[in-house]
Amino acid sequence: MDPIPVVVKHQGKRHNVELDPSSTGEIFKYQLFSLTGVEPERQKILVKGGQLKDETEMSTLGVKSGHVFMMMGTPSGDASSKIERPKEKIRFLEDMTEAEAAQLDSAIPSGLQNLGNTCYMNSTLQTLRSIPELQEELLRYTPAPSTAGSSSQLSQLGLSGLGSSMDLTASLRDLFKQMAETQEGFPPLMFLNALRSAFPQFAQRSKDGQGYAQQDAEEAWSQIISQLKQKLKTKDTEASEGASSAGTKKDLSFIDKFLAGKFQTVMECDEPAAKEMGEEPVKGEDEFFKLNCHINAETNHLRDGLAAGLKEQIEKRSEALGRDALYTKSSRISRLPKYLPVHFMRFDWRRTTNKKAKIMRKVTFPLELDVVEFCTEDLKKMLIPVRDKIRDVRKAEEDVIRAAKRQKRMREGQENDVDKDGKATSKEPMQKKAEQKAKADAAASGDVEMPDVEYKTEAQIEAERAAAILEAKKELLALVDPKLAADDGANQTGLYELRGVITHQGASADSGHYTSFVKKQGRKDPVTGKRKEEDGKWWWFNDDKVSEVDSDRIETLSGGGQSHSALILLYRSVPLATLDGDED
Repeated sequence: MDPIPVVVKHQGKRHNVELDPSSTGEIFKYQLFSLTGVEPERQKILVKGGQLKDETEMSTLGVKSGHVFMMMGTPSGDASSKIERPKEKIRFLEDMTEAEAAQLDSAIPSGLQNLGNTCYMNSTLQTLRSIPELQEELLRYTPAPSTAGSSSQLSQLGLSGLGSSMDLTASLRDLFKQMAETQEGFPPLMFLNALRSAFPQFAQRSKDGQGYAQQDAEEAWSQIISQLKQKLKTKDTEASEGASSAGTKKDLSFIDKFLAGKFQTVMECDEPAAKEMGEEPVKGEDEFFKLNCHINAETNHLRDGLAAGLKEQIEKRSEALGRDALYTKSSRISRLPKYLPVHFMRFDWRRTTNKKAKIMRKVTFPLELDVVEFCTEDLKKMLIPVRDKIRDVRKAEEDVIRAAKRQKRMREGQENDVDKDGKATSKEPMQKKAEQKAKADAAASGDVEMPDVEYKTEAQIEAERAAAILEAKKELLALVDPKLAADDGANQTGLYELRGVITHQGASADSGHYTSFVKKQGRKDPVTGKRKEEDGKWWWFNDDKVSEVDSDRIETLSGGGQSHSALILLYRSVPLATLDGDED
């Protein structure tokens, strides 16, 4: 497309600009940056329907030659914002290799080909891949010499010729590397072979003898996690005895650090007679790698199912009573991991059919999960001040944003209206009429006339907002308990944000179809390496088909029928860093 000559009005000046219809709003803003010195993120360009967004295709605006844009915004005054010649040569998409193109923020992530009833595995792998720390640690993984897997066992699985040194963790490392270098559907054959070698249950044949049987995604998730727990180690800082600041590095299981939680448990006999005869409750500690959401006729929300899962009835011998009796085991969380998987226990074994039947009941779940109520009293005392402060800061941020919007509306009310082409109109704004009426009323009543209101500039508002957030974050960090601060693999806020969902479509675990949803990350700043604000979109992985969906789609996964319903949720700790715009 040929460039279109347009005019941009800014602070009383007119700038002649050549607009490229094939470009985006972000490119156009950088053009104006070179002319005005106003950074793109500080520009407000008025177009029909609101403000020009970075992702807007300029061709969709229907701009004609001579079109006038109105632009607002002031430079930050930061010397680092000056335009310089790029140190690296600009590379265009058509000049990149497939692997280089796959690394771009705008790239569509790779899907996984279905190799015959392997959707359970594909959806599990895509959700695990959404954990950036796991990808980073896998890149550092070097397998030790393996002796697992005899030749006869591999032969029975149809995997003869692959040798006895198959390593599931190494296969996962290689698979994630290969997926990062393509935008096409990738065949995960080597990982599938390693999975079936390590866990022969996934090599079961279908009853009709045609190919392999469908499997349960939760079982695949649990078995992969168990292997990673054994094999994948990471470095963890442990304070040396007698040292206040220096620390020593020790090897720790990656899973133990980032995905393992701890329960404090109490088991007590349900019969009062046992207590009367001197039987004391038994206290203990358990480790968990996921929370179970139990589903019954009274379960409507995830909270209901989690609460039910923390109480368990067990029949065992009571020494005090001299016979078997029912005991209740109550659990409270004493350590929250950074990543928290939640399993909806939708599959129930039916003796009448000898099959796992699916519980269809609708169970809603939140995009942000507060688990403080399920914690021990000691952990609650550490988490509640931090959680409440985060909520206070969020409210303050929302108030600042609302105030800025009011300020903008009032300021624009003192200026001329702008029509759809960006040209000034003669229509008197409502704000100005209101001010004139107020002055007339004051004069008629004999009151003293109030002076004109002075409005803050955008730069002043942004500076005040940044200062307020910085101060709030200092207060927040001061509230974090030193024990929690030292555990960088734990949740320090008591809040979790939803990052991934594995879904099942169908009536039983032995049939149907699995897919997964993973929340998109914000674009990475090429200079600072920090993630920008997320757009709220999600990737839907349906084997090798990958598409983008809105967050509204996630709200439809609560179940209630044979359509896609959540089976596993992957939550990530709400980090303290999000308060100043950073992402972990």
